[in-house]
Amino acid sequence: MDTIFPEDFKWGAATASYQIEGAYDEDGRGLSVWDVFSRRPGKIMNNDNGDIACDHYHRYKEDVRIMKELGLNAYRFSIAWPRILPTGEGKINRKGIDFYNRLIDELLENNIEPFITLFHWDLPQALEEKYGGWRSKTVSKLFAEYAGIVVKEYSDRVKYWATMNEIICFTYLAHELDKHAPGGREPRKVTNQTIHNALLGHGLAYTAIRQNAKKEAKIGLVEVPGAVFPIYDAEEHIEAARKAFFDKNQAILFPLMTGKYNEELVRLLGADMPDYNEEEMKIISQPLDYIGYNNYFGTPIRAAQNEKGYEEVSIPSSFPRTEMGWAITPRALYYILKFSNDFFPGLPIYITENGIACDDRETEGGEILDIDRIEYLRNHLQQCKSAINEGIPLKGYFVWSLLDNFEWSWGYSKRFGIVMVNYSNMARTIKLSGRYYSGVIKSGRVL
Repeated sequence: MDTIFPEDFKWGAATASYQIEGAYDEDGRGLSVWDVFSRRPGKIMNNDNGDIACDHYHRYKEDVRIMKELGLNAYRFSIAWPRILPTGEGKINRKGIDFYNRLIDELLENNIEPFITLFHWDLPQALEEKYGGWRSKTVSKLFAEYAGIVVKEYSDRVKYWATMNEIICFTYLAHELDKHAPGGREPRKVTNQTIHNALLGHGLAYTAIRQNAKKEAKIGLVEVPGAVFPIYDAEEHIEAARKAFFDKNQAILFPLMTGKYNEELVRLLGADMPDYNEEEMKIISQPLDYIGYNNYFGTPIRAAQNEKGYEEVSIPSSFPRTEMGWAITPRALYYILKFSNDFFPGLPIYITENGIACDDRETEGGEILDIDRIEYLRNHLQQCKSAINEGIPLKGYFVWSLLDNFEWSWGYSKRFGIVMVNYSNMARTIKLSGRYYSGVIKSGRVL
């Protein structure tokens, strides 16, 4: 079996602006919904917030130096909308523009390809207050204006663009479950409208990127698909899992790719369907250059004699799990790749996030011997290589995350980084998993 990854494979790590930058009130940055949400008592573990985070805003050169030491040839990061447009619209904040200019130039000087995500959940608070955030199609249009500004500034040096990250998290988790910013317990129809409006924002931003790019632009969207895998690889269970993949992704991924809401979804949602028209669906479903998938765990599926033709199998308490409590299911990553290629043949794929929270502790000698993370990465990278060997167009892999960081509602209690951050003095220490990943990159194969 071929064990070597393609020479042009993108080996990266991923981060997000609110989770690492800090400097929340410096150089003209406006407030984001996460600044406000994290100050609501009890919403974030230990009442943590992203005011300082990893202080990447001031330490980006050190962080890029670490990326180079690791051997990364790509880095996925997001731009903070309120750093560019403090109120989400209107006057551009040049100091915010300048920060990302410095970061991009530093990356390129170290032969690291920037992969920019335009929106990773930190909506300007002013847009939430003035328009209702993603409840409003006005915000979809303003997102496209913001995208145009950013692309005009950076596309002379940046080729890879993702419009948004994980729509479900700033819509359903935010507006229905009150777990993410801006928070709330809203009716299902309102939540569904935020999902549609986010998709519309993606489509409008896609057009803005095409219109403003100064050189060839590769445009995608980053999705966290409902991930499934057959209980074992018998054809009836594989086919059952394929059906489950479709069902679990018919609210976001399939409208994005096909330009229509499935009849079954329309029937299920009934009066809770969002307001939309056919023109919007055409805007949403313009042809992507790639799709980005984030994956952390999946659901086992088996064939069943029922209306759906499948059923979910509950995962036992003894099953291996991460510090987040998530089951460790590497086959789910393989089946995301397989089913994506089945439904959208030939579309290039990037794994834009994959990683594990571990109970990382320093030894007396100052090492972090996170062999649990190494094992997780090894098993998932093997699934990536299996997919590539089968001709599935996987073009790159980004570990989540470069740094330990602000893990949303979990605050600083969970560590996902291949680099440890000491939050008392901001010292960075490459973990054993970082050395492992570096070795994989250097050898071009799973170690």
